[in-house]
Amino acid sequence: MGIEGAVNYRKISERVATSGSVSEDRLRQLRREGFDAVVNLLPDSSEVAVPKEREIVEGQGLEYHYIPVDFGNPTEADFSLFRRVMGNAGDKKILIHCAANYRVSAFYSLYAMKDLDWSWEGARRHIASIWDPADYPVWKRFIDKVSQDPRRGG
Repeated sequence: MGIEGAVNYRKISERVATSGSVSEDRLRQLRREGFDAVVNLLPDSSEVAVPKEREIVEGQGLEYHYIPVDFGNPTEADFSLFRRVMGNAGDKKILIHCAANYRVSAFYSLYAMKDLDWSWEGARRHIASIWDPADYPVWKRFIDKVSQDPRRGG
């Protein structure tokens, strides 16, 4: 019952994994699975949010970063904070999660495109392996704007 069983789990690299909602039991196993940090993009108000997630994660000695991204209104400020957290992560093994790995796949793909030399096609394929932002126009606009704007680091 490891993290690989979480909703829409994806292993990106040896140090980065992404997923949708994570059960309390899975959160409690992260240290044993070698994780050093958690980045949570899911607002605490979500019905699938784990109560006291911060305490569960920090209680294992892991870093916890909470960036509550409103699914109906992703902002460039949210993405900028995410980029800063990822840029400061160093060699830490990180789990990044939200409800269904929609927010995360978009944010991580944009970050990887801007900071890790992913191609737009690679970023698009990663997102498409989980969901279709065209089904959510606010996300399609957000992804298009951030990916194409050179002032956003691209």
